[in-house]
Amino acid sequence: MTKSKSFLHHFIKQFTSNSNSGNEEDDLERIAAREQKQFSFDILVKATKNFDPSSKLGQGGFGPVYKGKLDDGREIAVKKLSQSSRQGKREFFNEAKLLARVQHRNVVNLLGYCMHGVDKLLVYEYVVNESLDKLLFRSEGADKLDWKSRHAIIKGIAKGLLYLHEDAPTCIIHRDIKASNILLDEKWVAKIADFGMARLYPEDETYVHTRIAGTNGYMAPEYVVHGRLSVKADVFSFGVVVLELISGRKNSNFDRDPECRNLLEWAFKLYKRGKSLEIMESVLVSSAIPDEVQLCVQIGLLCTQSDPQLRPDMGRVLVILSKRPGSLEEPTRPGYPGTRYRRSRQQRGSVSSSSGTSGDFYSRTIGSTTGTNTATASASTSSVSGPVFDRHGKRPMEG
Repeated sequence: MTKSKSFLHHFIKQFTSNSNSGNEEDDLERIAAREQKQFSFDILVKATKNFDPSSKLGQGGFGPVYKGKLDDGREIAVKKLSQSSRQGKREFFNEAKLLARVQHRNVVNLLGYCMHGVDKLLVYEYVVNESLDKLLFRSEGADKLDWKSRHAIIKGIAKGLLYLHEDAPTCIIHRDIKASNILLDEKWVAKIADFGMARLYPEDETYVHTRIAGTNGYMAPEYVVHGRLSVKADVFSFGVVVLELISGRKNSNFDRDPECRNLLEWAFKLYKRGKSLEIMESVLVSSAIPDEVQLCVQIGLLCTQSDPQLRPDMGRVLVILSKRPGSLEEPTRPGYPGTRYRRSRQQRGSVSSSSGTSGDFYSRTIGSTTGTNTATASASTSSVSGPVFDRHGKRPMEG
């Protein structure tokens, strides 16, 4: 048995005590050819100073996260599974399984695993500037991100998502793209983190019946209302983050305009009046390139349209960002959870899947009070179709 297969068999044994274990083992066997590094528990104890409270980066549903330093000088972040967390165990296994498949500059790097008795740990590269929300939604941090930095972050997130959707060994839907799950390294390079809720996209299925879980303000309406999960759900979440980066305002607790229930409606309202630059946060005025800002507002609105079929895929988003097209289609009204929608006759195949709790990578772990909430509901689908939203419908959930 090869070294990598031997390690993966050891890893599997920690989790294969239930009736679903066969599927998980088969899934891991398919990626066994890729070498994974196993950290000894003693090394992580030393790196984190025996998991000293002073090394703790945060605490969340998964368990605590500690900063550490290896003997070779590398700084690491160590996620330690809480022994009392059933959901955390599911997310731990899911994140380890998915991240074993990916390698990209704009996706957080999983360095390895550790299993030691009841202790189960994931080891990541440490990302110096932590998560985007810590800077974007705090007055003392927003001025650190000028327009050049924010534009680069937008492109970085887009590149990471394009990799996950089209270039990874299997298409991966992240399902929880938000500011608190975007980490920034020492050069302000954006890295997508927290794959506990991510799902593989089955090529042989169009959709399944499922339970929904995600973060208020970032979930696509067709996913919230009908449980339809596709790459276009990630595109919607990306669009929300783009508009948050431009405005410095959080979609889930928007209160700028009493006529608009959220950031998306406000941005659409100003866009239609030819006032896109008024969406921009005041600290960006001196560094902003007006044409780029207006283009990014339009991209954000295109990505958050009610109908997922009208949203661009991430490949097209990157083309738009890179080539600055002279003409671009007009966005239709944005969608948001709680609008009642009718079904059109055609829609590209989509899939939904069950999930667990929501949070960010460090600050889900940090216990932030910036509105990182989880929403869960039951949903089922009966036909493959696309949504058209009635904005005056019932609102079962606030975004």
